[in-house]
Amino acid sequence: MSFPVVIHHNPDCGTSRNVLAIVKAAGYAPVVIEYLSEGWTRPQLRALFAAANLTPHEALRISRTPAEELGLTADGVGEDQILDAMLAHPILVNRPIVCTPKGVRLCRPSETVLDLLDRLPPGPLTKEA
Repeated sequence: MSFPVVIHHNPDCGTSRNVLAIVKAAGYAPVVIEYLSEGWTRPQLRALFAAANLTPHEALRISRTPAEELGLTADGVGEDQILDAMLAHPILVNRPIVCTPKGVRLCRPSETVLDLLDRLPPGPLTKEA
């Protein structure tokens, strides 16, 4: 039985599109989870972050999100407060997060995904700006 490559994807994000293109170019048919429309659950986020060795603080996307206006960048903000905000505002989770049998990673920069794949795409790789 082969395990799928799963990508938690935001189609509006260039890095996320680059990672998805790399995975497809390597010959995988990934399971694509568009988390902005599907949302997150607390157990799902906790499991993803634990598997990727990330804290909610480390997985928090600040750029082009409401993180600052929600006060999430202030000193002393707890992990549960960040998780609550991520559940209410899925855009706050940095992306893309990729899961394969080799592990789970936040794939920024996009080349990070190569460490998770058993086969590599034919080169050369190009990235959108």
